[in-house]
Amino acid sequence: MTGEETVAPDGTAERVALWRAMHVRVDPAPHVLEDEIGLRLAAPEDGWPGRPDMDPRGTRGLRAAIVARARFVEDLVTEQAGHGVAQYVILGAGLDTFAQRRPEIAARLRVFEVDQPGPQAWKRQRLLGLGYGIPDWLRLVPVDFEANESWLARLCAAGFDPGRPSVVVSTGVTMYLTKDTTRATLRQIAGFAAGSTLAMTFLLPAELLDDADRPALLASEEGARAAGTPFVSFYTPPEMLALARRAGFEDTRHIAGTSLGDRHFAGRTDGLRPAGGEDLLVATT
Repeated sequence: MTGEETVAPDGTAERVALWRAMHVRVDPAPHVLEDEIGLRLAAPEDGWPGRPDMDPRGTRGLRAAIVARARFVEDLVTEQAGHGVAQYVILGAGLDTFAQRRPEIAARLRVFEVDQPGPQAWKRQRLLGLGYGIPDWLRLVPVDFEANESWLARLCAAGFDPGRPSVVVSTGVTMYLTKDTTRATLRQIAGFAAGSTLAMTFLLPAELLDDADRPALLASEEGARAAGTPFVSFYTPPEMLALARRAGFEDTRHIAGTSLGDRHFAGRTDGLRPAGGEDLLVATT
């Protein structure tokens, strides 16, 4: 992998990492998630907290939504590891830092991070340069989606066993993919061993959001378009559940992103709550 060209992650991946760090830096304890390792990886220019997209007040709801979904995923992975599941697949890993922040859990698993070759080569370089290393249980799996490479074939070549139960996570990805691509991905994951669990986020159509949350979604959509990575797919919860059922999943659940506020933000005195707009599909084989 060392000969691959390194390409810095896109602005979306960087923003997610920086918002997670902002939660620790500007929001009072207790913190829903403590992650400043993503900030170390991203290494933004000095003054990054003053960027418009980092405005502490203007991004409160989005920042809370990002840390809420990350905490949900970590709780799910921890729970499944406790049940003996030993494979964890992150589709579109970006600047995910679970392996570095939670090695006591990750080392009990084989963690597969699937991402585009350039950004993943960049991340590999950063992990080594910062001294985190890449232990044997962490597998970085480069997949050139634009060249129509099979992510599942590359995953298996990296040591993944589809015949063993797994946790598969895809957060902040489906809005950039066509519905046909997501449908095909769901079919592939539904073919994994019985007892496997998928957690996948999806964006709601703007008309399903309340007046308080709709402007943030529209602003995110405009920002993504301006960055050359437009949102192409939105789903109603019944539509996403139907896709998963038709793909072959035995059990499907819809979890509203705003409901994570009741789980992780109850009792806060600062009013921090996740903005609506991104919900979760949790499905099991």
